[in-house]
Amino acid sequence: MKQVFRSRTALVLGWIWMAFAAFNAVDLIVRYSGPSSLVAAAVLGVLTALVFIACLRPAVILTEDGVLVRNPLRNASVPLAGVDEVVVSHSIKITSGGESVRCWTPQTSARERAAAVRRGTSANTGSRHKTEPTRSKGEQAAAEALAGKTHADWVAEQITERAEAAKRAAVRNAGRVTAESADGTGTRAAESAGPAAMKVTWAPSALAALLAAAVLVIAAILA
Repeated sequence: MKQVFRSRTALVLGWIWMAFAAFNAVDLIVRYSGPSSLVAAAVLGVLTALVFIACLRPAVILTEDGVLVRNPLRNASVPLAGVDEVVVSHSIKITSGGESVRCWTPQTSARERAAAVRRGTSANTGSRHKTEPTRSKGEQAAAEALAGKTHADWVAEQITERAEAAKRAAVRNAGRVTAESADGTGTRAAESAGPAAMKVTWAPSALAALLAAAVLVIAAILA
């Protein structure tokens, strides 16, 4: 099952800006007036590129095979069996094979952390007078699961649980290979294979957005 985690606020603001930028781009094309329009287009292009790489691109994508961390300029791919540790401070930090990556989103602010602590305290404190509507068992279970946790904490838990399940499956598969191999080659293969390491690459979409903005800036300068 594929899960995509990102900041809803950043996503909404990003798409609002994209709609605004598209409207102004059409207006600049229709009412083109020479160098001044190119300067306006360059400014619009730079801001749109920044909004894209900072608001729309970042995400944490959890699949059956691994975790894809999309930060503004780079992608980090981590196989689930290769996840060593997931730590949450203001952001999620994933460690694999001696390397680590911090997720641009979701992040936790001090205010959100404090609100989560208060929510957890209220959920664990009994009260003789209840004014809230009665919750269903599913709603109560969800409230208890999220008590004291931020969105980043919950995402980190999902990654950790899937990683542990992947490691258990890898151990079972290695044992099966060992049992089925009569001459011992299966054992050596299972011991030498090991989990794949983290792979970090530049993000083509982010580089393309920056290149397009740079072209507009150069055109405005030369005009």
